Amino acid sequence: MSKVHYDNRRDFDGQARLILISSLAAVIGALSTVTAWVLLHAIHFFTNLFFFQQLSTSFMSPAGHALGAWVIGIPVLGGLLIGLIARYGTEQIRGHGIPEAIEAILFKKSMMSPKVAVLKPLASAIAIGSGGPFGAEGPIIMTGGAVGSLLAQHFHLSAGERKTLLVAGAVAGMTAVFGTPVAALLLAVELLLFELRPRSLAPVAIACVIAGFLRPLLIDSGPLFPLHTAVLPPSALLSCLVAGLLCGAMAWLLSTSLYKVEDLFHRLPVHWMWWPAIGGLAVGIGGYLQPRALGVGYDVIADLLNNHLAAGALLALLGVKAVIWLLALGSGTSGGVLAPLLMLGAGLGALLGPYLPGNEPAIWPLVFMAATLGGMMRAPIMAVAFAFELTWDANALLPVMAASAVAYAFTVMFMQRSILTEKIARRGYHIYREYGIDPLERHSVAEVMTALPASIAADMPLAEAMASHFGSTQRHRAFPVTRDGALVGMVDRAILEQGLASHAGMTVGQLFGANMPVVALAGETCRTLATRLAVHALERLPVVSDAHSLRLIGIVSRSDLVKPALGLQAEEWQRQAVRTVWPFGAR
Repeated sequence: MSKVHYDNRRDFDGQARLILISSLAAVIGALSTVTAWVLLHAIHFFTNLFFFQQLSTSFMSPAGHALGAWVIGIPVLGGLLIGLIARYGTEQIRGHGIPEAIEAILFKKSMMSPKVAVLKPLASAIAIGSGGPFGAEGPIIMTGGAVGSLLAQHFHLSAGERKTLLVAGAVAGMTAVFGTPVAALLLAVELLLFELRPRSLAPVAIACVIAGFLRPLLIDSGPLFPLHTAVLPPSALLSCLVAGLLCGAMAWLLSTSLYKVEDLFHRLPVHWMWWPAIGGLAVGIGGYLQPRALGVGYDVIADLLNNHLAAGALLALLGVKAVIWLLALGSGTSGGVLAPLLMLGAGLGALLGPYLPGNEPAIWPLVFMAATLGGMMRAPIMAVAFAFELTWDANALLPVMAASAVAYAFTVMFMQRSILTEKIARRGYHIYREYGIDPLERHSVAEVMTALPASIAADMPLAEAMASHFGSTQRHRAFPVTRDGALVGMVDRAILEQGLASHAGMTVGQLFGANMPVVALAGETCRTLATRLAVHALERLPVVSDAHSLRLIGIVSRSDLVKPALGLQAEEWQRQAVRTVWPFGAR
C-alpha cells in the first residue's frame, strides 16, 4: 500500500458540537455536585434517625450507638425498605451502581429514567444510613449519570452525546464525594467511556473541574485522608511485588465470593424483594459484634492509613467487614464498592506492613489500598491517581504504581471478568475492555482502493455495455459510469437488464438522474468508508478526486477493508529477529 499525505487530514475527528456538549457538561458537573451533597446529607439523616432517633444531618458514626442487641434489627428494617422501593419503584436501584451505568452506556443507548435519579440516592441513603457497609461513590455515579442522561434526553441529543453527558455526571459526582477529579476522569477513560476521543474527554474533564471547584463550597476541601510517608529504598521493590500479588489474590477471592453469595440468594425460595432484609440481618449481627464495621467507614480507613488499630482488633474488624459486605451486596441491596475495598485493602496493608522490607510500615496500608482497588476494578491508572488525590502523598506514587500494576496483571491473567463486568455478563452481555486504535481509522481510502479502474462511457448503448462488460469475459461485478472523466454513477448487471427490459435504446448515462451518486474521497478514512457502505447497503463505491468535479480516480470495495487488518495481524503475530550490521561485516 502506498503512503499518501493529505493536508486536510486531522489527528482527531472534528466536532462542531463540542462547545455545546461541553457547556452542558459544565451544568451537569454543578448539578452532580449538588446531588452528591444531598446524598451525603441524606446518609447522615438516616444514620441519625436509625441509630440515634434524632432528626439531624450532622455526621454521626453508627458505631457510637447505644442500642445494644437492638442494633441487629436496624439493617433488617433498611433492607425491607429497599426491597419495597426496588419492587414497586424500579429494579435499577439494586446493585452498586457502576455495572448498571456501564450497561446503560453500552446496551441501552445511555438512557436512564427519572425514577433512577430520585430513587437510587434515596435507597442508597437508607441502605448506608441503616448500617450497610457500603460507600456513597457507586450510588452517586449512578445518580449523577442519570442526571446527565436526563438532561441529554431533554435536549434531544444523540446516543453518543448522551453517553458523554451520562459519564460526565457520573464522574462529577465521584469528584464531589472524594475530591479526586483526576482519578474520576481516569475512571471515565478506563471504565465508562469505552473510547478516548476529544468529543467525550473534553466535556467529561470540564464536568470534573466544575465539581472540583464547587466541592469546597458545599462539602469539604483538601484531601480526604491526608498522609505523608518517607521515600522507600530500592529494597522495597520486592515488597511492592508481594503487595500486588496479594491484592490481586484478594480481588479474585472477593469477586468470586460475591457472585457465589449472589447465586445462593437466587436459590432462596422467597421473592427477591426480601433478599436485602436477609442480607441486612447478617449486617446487623456483624455490626453487633464489630460496631465499626457498620456504615461507610471513612473514619476507619483514616485510622488504618495512620496505623491506629492494633493487629488483633484489626483482624476481627476486617473479617466481619468482608463477610457482611459480601452478604449485603450479594443480596441485591443498594450501595457502592469503593469504600469497602479501600478499607479491606488498607487493613491488609496495616497487618502485613510491619513484616515487609522497606523500613516504612506507614506506607503499606496506602499501597495495599490502591493495589486492591486497581486490581479489583481493572483500572490501575485510576487507582494510582486516586491514592494520590486522597492523601496528597507524592512519596507513595512509585510504590503505589508498582503494586497496582502487579495486581492489575494478576487479575487480568487469573480472572475472566472483574467484579464490575461479571454482573453484566450474567445478564447475557459480553464486554471487551481492551482499547486500541482501529486500523480502519489509521488508513485512508487511497491506500486500499484500486486506482484507475475500468469504466463505462456514459454515451455507450445499453446492449453494447452488456455485451462488452457483462458477457463471458466479465471481470468485475459493477463498473463506474463516466462522462468526460467525471463520475455519473455505478452500474451492475441487474441495473442494465432492468434498463434493457424497459428502454433498450437508451445509453448507460440515461439510467441515472440528476442526483449526485454516493462516492468516497481519497483522503477519507477506511472507517468512514465502512460506515457509508453500511448505511447505503452497498458493496463498493467509486472514489473521486473531489465532490465538485467528481473526477474518477479509483474504486473501493468491502473486501478492500480487510487490507488494514492484515497489517495489524502482521504487527501482532509475526516475530522477526533484529539483524545487526557490524562495521566490518556480519557476525
